[in-house]
Amino acid sequence: MSKAHQEYLHLLESIRWNGRPQCPYCGSTNAAAFKSEQRYHCNDCFTSYSVTVGTLFHQTHVDLQKWFHALKLVMNSSRVISVRRLAQEIGVSKNTASSMIARIRKAMKEESELLQELVRSLD
Repeated sequence: MSKAHQEYLHLLESIRWNGRPQCPYCGSTNAAAFKSEQRYHCNDCFTSYSVTVGTLFHQTHVDLQKWFHALKLVMNSSRVISVRRLAQEIGVSKNTASSMIARIRKAMKEESELLQELVRSLD
């Protein structure tokens, strides 16, 4: 895991959890961190999770650095950004860029507060 990826995970954790991991499955804050991974183990429902669960970043293979760059481009653009331009800007395929734009647009409706905080922290 790259240093930049870890920094983006920490940023996401601080914005989403304010320093206190919360299980997305049961809501508990009784968790233990896995030292070797950026994951946590819930001591109440016994599941493991990361800060990306329940967000647009969940179950994606695209590096968080590219995701955050895409967020800035999509949300700060005065016009709608094309799939081709996003793909070129962040170095992914057109299919991946299309999927990312769709996730970002969906998140703008469902997770707008989180996205605004993330973009604000990147400026």
